[in-house]
Amino acid sequence: MDGRKILVILPAWNEAEGLPGILGEIRSQLPGVDTLVVDDGSTDRTAEVAAAAGSAVARLPYNLGVGGAMRLGYRYAHLHGYDVAIQIDSDGQHDPSYVPLLLEKLNEADLVIGARFDGEGDYKVRGPRKWAMGLLSTVLSRITRTRLTDTTSGFRACNRKLIEFFATWYPVEYLGDTVESMVGAARCGFTVRQVPVAMRERTTGRPSASPFKAMIYLARAGLVLLLAMIRRMPDNLRAIAESKDESPVRELALKG
Repeated sequence: MDGRKILVILPAWNEAEGLPGILGEIRSQLPGVDTLVVDDGSTDRTAEVAAAAGSAVARLPYNLGVGGAMRLGYRYAHLHGYDVAIQIDSDGQHDPSYVPLLLEKLNEADLVIGARFDGEGDYKVRGPRKWAMGLLSTVLSRITRTRLTDTTSGFRACNRKLIEFFATWYPVEYLGDTVESMVGAARCGFTVRQVPVAMRERTTGRPSASPFKAMIYLARAGLVLLLAMIRRMPDNLRAIAESKDESPVRELALKG
C-alpha cells in the first residue's frame, strides 16, 4: 500500500452474521491494512464477533446511524495517525478488491468515491430513487467540478487531511454521511473524484424498495441537498483545509 498507514472503517448495526466473512476477505485481499468495526448500538453480538475476527472495535451506546458511526471512525483514524481511511459497509456490498483502485486515484484527490453507474457492473435503480440519485449527481458534479454518477455511495477513501477535517466535522443526519459530507468538503476546497466499481448483493439485511419509501427518499434527498448548500461552514474547518502544516491541523481538529 505504498507505505501508507491505512484504516478500513466498517460501520455495523446488527451485522454479526456477515462480519467474519467480510473481515476475512479484507485481510486476505488487503494485507497490512487495519480494520475498525464501529458497533452502532447493535443488539446482537456484532462487537464480540468483530473482536474475535481480529478487528479493532469501537462501540456506540445506542444507534446513531452511519453518520454517527463514521464520525467516531474518523476520530479514531485521526487520533491514531492514519494516512488513509476507507469506508466499507458491513453488509457485503463493497468488494475490497477495488480498494487499490481507490488508493491510486487518491494520489490526485482528497476524497475518492467508489461509484456505481459508471460502466462497471450491472447495479440498477428505478423510479423516484433513480430520479433522486440523478438530481444529486447533477448538482454535486457542478459543486465538485468533476463528473459524479453515484453521490450516495458509501464506498469511499480519503487522505490524511480530510480525515482530520471529518474528525472535526461530520454530519450525522439522513444522507449527511454521503451528500452533505461531500458538499462540505468541496465547499472547503477539498478535491473529489470517483472510480467505477461493481457493487454486490448484500449478504445481510434487506433493502427498502416500496414506491412510497422511494418517494420519501426523493423528498428527503432534495431537502438534504438544500440544507447542505445553505449551511454555513465554521471558519476552523476552512483553516484545516488550507493548512499545510499537520501539527496545527491536529490541534484544531482536537479542539473541534
